Amino acid sequence: MSHDADPMGLAAAPGEATDAVRLVLTTVGSDAHADRLAQALVDERLAACVNVLPQVVSTYRWQGRVERETERMLIIKTTSDRLEALAARLTALHPYELPELLVLTPADASRGYLDWVRRETRPET
Repeated sequence: MSHDADPMGLAAAPGEATDAVRLVLTTVGSDAHADRLAQALVDERLAACVNVLPQVVSTYRWQGRVERETERMLIIKTTSDRLEALAARLTALHPYELPELLVLTPADASRGYLDWVRRETRPET
């Protein structure tokens, strides 16, 4: 199928619109922390959207011990040019000593959605 004939309007060609969009993953221990982070990042236009997934169970090694905690997973949609500012703000607001900050580049996405993410993360002028 040709790229132009794609009914979903996917932007999968190398170097196309997906280059600018990033997904950032982090976890927090409470709904209040998740809500505060999500609201701040969207209000400050560092993220177009933050999804909060409730009650994931994390098992991890920390300071020599295996821990098991219930956390909330945040999926943050941003752009590569807002990533540094987002990381700084996330670190400043995050309750953990060492916040998870994983950055993923989508291999494919709809053009309309990518355009929306870029539009919503532009600093207001």
